[in-house]
Amino acid sequence: MSDKLTPIKMLTDKEPIADRPLLVKDKVLGVGKNGKSFLSLLVGDKSGHIDGRIWDRVDEIADTFSIGDVVLVKGLVQVYQNRKQIIIHKIEKAPPDSFSKDDFQIESVQVDAHALFSELITIVQTVEAGPIKQILLDSIQDDEIKKLLLKAPAAKSIHHAHRGGLIEHIVSICRLMKSIAAHYTHLNYDLLVFGAIYHDLGKVWELEINKDMIQYSHKGRLLGHMQLACELIDKKSQRILGFPEDLREILKHIILSHHGKIEYGSPVRPYIMEAFVVASIDEFDSKMDTMFSFIKAERETGDSWSRYSEHFDRYFYLENLKGKWT
Repeated sequence: MSDKLTPIKMLTDKEPIADRPLLVKDKVLGVGKNGKSFLSLLVGDKSGHIDGRIWDRVDEIADTFSIGDVVLVKGLVQVYQNRKQIIIHKIEKAPPDSFSKDDFQIESVQVDAHALFSELITIVQTVEAGPIKQILLDSIQDDEIKKLLLKAPAAKSIHHAHRGGLIEHIVSICRLMKSIAAHYTHLNYDLLVFGAIYHDLGKVWELEINKDMIQYSHKGRLLGHMQLACELIDKKSQRILGFPEDLREILKHIILSHHGKIEYGSPVRPYIMEAFVVASIDEFDSKMDTMFSFIKAERETGDSWSRYSEHFDRYFYLENLKGKWT
């Protein structure tokens, strides 16, 4: 890719774009108020990204490229509602092997999974209930699970969707649970830690990374991570002498209710306080990662406000306020 291309942040209103190679990062087919279809794109390279709009020949063009493709774009930069976008007149998929996707991707998130795993072991050692501590250690120190956990993503696309994202998500929740248990002293800390670690542990089998793309596995599609985690509870608890049956039921309830609502995919709602906390903090940590990733990427445009976030149903102000008044 040519080094002479104007960085995306430096593009100006009415600047022409001529056969510029860009990576398609998002693609949404919409319908305008006039009933006509349009394509809303997010395209970019290492210098950042920018919105793209296609208004003409949408039905003809829509299926000619996909998210993750490198395309050649011809059009005109336009400022709309104080935000730059490219009105695309022509777009075509770049010839295979003509560009490397690495030339278009901003440096991905780097996770020190081994350091996080070491911290996770330390956290489990603070658990006081013997059966809970034992099932946690037996699970995360299982050779197969440890190997998968060190590289597993936490989701396909929404939050912590990168290599090592799952253990990052788990440890983040564990840290929060320590503070919550210290404040709400009537809660069972051991159950909170169990829920933090086990709620998504089934994702080590549900998701897989193939050619840098996160995909659902065959087992993941058929069973889902909650069922897989419950099966693991049965497998590991049966090997622990005298493991309480009522505890096994509570642990499964925490797993099965951690999406919080039936409509969100849980077969049951949380019926104990610890399960409610696990569901709430899981959602909170997921949303914070999603929000920060979105805002961080949007800051690459150099604009003051983000594009509209369909996930959060709002625009975001992009100035970094951390430490501003100190």
